[in-house]
Amino acid sequence: MAPIVKVEDLTKRYESGFTALEGVDLEIEEGEIIALLGPNGAGKTTLISTICGITMPTSGSVSVGGYDTVRDFRKARQMIGLVPQEISLEPFEKVVATVNFSRGLFGMSPNRGFVDDLLRKLSLIDKRDTKVKELSGGMRRRVLIAKALAHEPRVLFLDEPTAGVDVELRKDMWDIVAELKAQGVTIILTTHYIEEAEAIADRIAVIDKGRILLVENKADLMTRLGAKELRIELAEPVDAIPDSLAREGLELAPDGRALIYIYDTRSERTGITRLLADLQAAGLQLADLQTKQSSLEEIFVGLVHQADAAPAKEPAA
Repeated sequence: MAPIVKVEDLTKRYESGFTALEGVDLEIEEGEIIALLGPNGAGKTTLISTICGITMPTSGSVSVGGYDTVRDFRKARQMIGLVPQEISLEPFEKVVATVNFSRGLFGMSPNRGFVDDLLRKLSLIDKRDTKVKELSGGMRRRVLIAKALAHEPRVLFLDEPTAGVDVELRKDMWDIVAELKAQGVTIILTTHYIEEAEAIADRIAVIDKGRILLVENKADLMTRLGAKELRIELAEPVDAIPDSLAREGLELAPDGRALIYIYDTRSERTGITRLLADLQAAGLQLADLQTKQSSLEEIFVGLVHQADAAPAKEPAA
């Protein structure tokens, strides 16, 4: 099956000479949730804007549902819903009118039942006839989502959708995302809350300095790059690691009450059995053992640091 979004060798270079995107290749499958992660200025919003046809590419191509976003802009854009970072709504318009207007912009006929059901799912039904200016910031963000879904798109872009909202509203939004996925909607999100990407995304794409560093299944990525940490709590604190354990690659906790051992889950042997035997031979008594898997945030930070340390490529002519 062809991907619903296909980005090929996409470059965006401004007149100033700044290159926001360079040689980006990305394929997104129908019905998946993909999290686009990257530091500020990495190119996330530019990539989304270009796929949505808001920003014109310098070179390369983008297609959505088989429609080229330049040659077949209207057909491609019809398939896309976009929830931008910034809240930009007509303050004196009522919620329902705002959503209906967005539906009409895409040539969709009025459908009160669909719109009311959408408002109900977003906990906006009781605000149906309320003016936007009277809503809280979190409710306005819900209206943005309703606007993006008003024309029944098959691809939904969420650009920092939970920025500045409270924990309860954030949880509600991810419940909505899960329901949309169940309906077959493809979702691409950017977020600074990496734990959210870890919780709901099927795949992770990491972008930095306008280049895609990787695109990988979340579980595979965490298995491949995620190390495990074994924390060995000692019955009595020590001032230093015994010389006989120097080869083990241990670190001593600042308070001297624990030893930290990092191991690769992919290795045939973790070395833990030998380590425990060597600890006993060194006369160290154990009080407790704890293990911790690397989080997606730690993996992401490591990838970006590796990319920053790599030699810069010469800009294309």
